[in-house]
Amino acid sequence: MELQKYLSKFLVRRKKTLSEKDYHLSNEITKIIGCSIQNINLYREAFSLKSSSKFKQNNNYERLEFLGDSVLGTIISCHLFATYPHANEGYLTQMKSKIVNRKNLNKLGTELGLPNFLQNDSHTTLSENLAGNLFESLIGALYLDLEYDTCRRIVLERLLTPSEINKLENKIVSYKGLLLEWSQKKKLSIRYETVEEIQANRNLVFRTYVWLENESISNATETSKKKAEEKAAQRAFYILNKKQCIIENPKDHP
Repeated sequence: MELQKYLSKFLVRRKKTLSEKDYHLSNEITKIIGCSIQNINLYREAFSLKSSSKFKQNNNYERLEFLGDSVLGTIISCHLFATYPHANEGYLTQMKSKIVNRKNLNKLGTELGLPNFLQNDSHTTLSENLAGNLFESLIGALYLDLEYDTCRRIVLERLLTPSEINKLENKIVSYKGLLLEWSQKKKLSIRYETVEEIQANRNLVFRTYVWLENESISNATETSKKKAEEKAAQRAFYILNKKQCIIENPKDHP
């Protein structure tokens, strides 16, 4: 009972020392990570955008994103190394890539609602990778605030659980990369040819053709060259996979 009274008084005093905005941010982060944070300044910085004014110096998420990227990479590498004791280096690298690739981090950041915690407005178009960038900046803030062991526990128990990691095991992140690896093993030449096209509505699109040796096996259009290549590679993969098994399980290899 006495402990409850103390905690109640402590929380009231803590709320008074924080602005309403900071208190809300602290509360939301605590809900996500399952424990209290210490330094609100780190999380304010983790969710601050870069100022467009060249005269205004401001702390923003980019430095913490840089740090969080390395910390997350270390946590995931150690987890995979311990979880798959017989996996080869190639398999471990592929698994890590599936986990920390931009698309997956964007998904995680969006599901956690991290863009909702932004501390300042931006008059520029926000990056399509903002949610993933904020996920990494949150990891950076957690590492500095709560130290590595606590940060690692939060990541693996609440943010990127082993069960979620296992779901990615058979997920294909890049069909283009998969086809390249397959063609190199088979000693076959695979190349991409991309041209610009103007559609009937006058929109510019990119059409990519996938060539295996001297045969065009698929093509696709998209709004960017990179997206067109990946979509065409995906179509080529399904065509080739019907004829022969492209995917092998590298963790079984010595």
